[in-house]
Amino acid sequence: MNYYTSIIFSCCLALIVLSILVWENNRLSKKQKVFFYMTYAIVALASLMEWIGLCFNGDMSVPVWLLRMVKCADYILTPVAGAALVINIESERIWKNIIKAVLVVNTLFQIISVFTGWMLTIDEKHFYSHGPMYPCYMIIYSIVIVFIAVVFITYGKNFPKQNRVSLYAILSLVFICIMTQEILGSEYRIAYLGLTLGMVMMFIHITEFSQLKSDEKIKKQMVAITTDTLTGVSSRYAYDKALKRLDSNGHLPKTLIVFSIDINGLKRVNDILGHTAGDELICGAADCICNTFKSKGDCYRTGGDEFIVFSHMNKDEAQKTLSLLKQNAADWHGEKVGELNLSVGFACAMDFPELSGEKLIIEADTAMYKEKAEYYHDNSIAYRLRY
Repeated sequence: MNYYTSIIFSCCLALIVLSILVWENNRLSKKQKVFFYMTYAIVALASLMEWIGLCFNGDMSVPVWLLRMVKCADYILTPVAGAALVINIESERIWKNIIKAVLVVNTLFQIISVFTGWMLTIDEKHFYSHGPMYPCYMIIYSIVIVFIAVVFITYGKNFPKQNRVSLYAILSLVFICIMTQEILGSEYRIAYLGLTLGMVMMFIHITEFSQLKSDEKIKKQMVAITTDTLTGVSSRYAYDKALKRLDSNGHLPKTLIVFSIDINGLKRVNDILGHTAGDELICGAADCICNTFKSKGDCYRTGGDEFIVFSHMNKDEAQKTLSLLKQNAADWHGEKVGELNLSVGFACAMDFPELSGEKLIIEADTAMYKEKAEYYHDNSIAYRLRY
């Protein structure tokens, strides 16, 4: 008995420590914390009722009615404690409704049994034994165990296969401890030890994987803000971050070449054919840029029809890349717009060793605007449009 007392005492201490960990966890909402506290309190209370029942067993100084009340609380709280292991994880409402109904039925059954002796018989020496209806309680207890298994398996489907092993190991631990006590009897009272360990491990599992989900959510948000939603190339936000990284190094790599690219005639397309056609033109430009540079550069959409590419190559390669880009643009045809024309300028870090990244971009912009001015001067804008 002293050994069992030490186990119950250790379990209650562990649940108190677990409650402190819940209190310190800022990722949990207030509602979640309250639910965890209630769960741990139920498990602690259930274990204490079982322990008190054993202490009162055979004690002639304890009134029979008090022993009956303690065992009634034990039989009510034990299935609740088992259900509490998984009721605080995400599961389908139907399962929660079923287990709540089972627990309510068990509670009513136990209260009636206090007066009828269905669950418990007590002899003249105040020793208790199972009553004639005890198998009904075991059926209810079995339903709770099945519920735990179903919710564990359902919950595990939310994670990749390699992350389900720990979850099923927790389930196995709890089941082994419960079944050891139920099958081997009072000499192996380790059900609440297993349940407490299960609570500790479930808390670790829930918080660990909630952090992974949070990290994944942040990662998706970062992808969203660093990716231009229209074209799929990097966004203005990503461009600003890249520019800061370039300038934070103190000097630019000698192989760095900045390309400034602008679509000619976008406003006219928007005015005549509408913004859907204009979007098609912008996406076409992005596709041509990506197909030209591929892994040779990082493309950013910095404005409505403005793109910047950071690349590493020599000046001859840059000139060839520019020609290839112009050819890809000339070959492009859309469904609404029949022609794509780009103005492109580039600047080499090697030619401007004293400039910052921002000023190197200004040099590339200057070359681009010079070409754009020549384009509008030498050509009357005539897009072949298909309606």
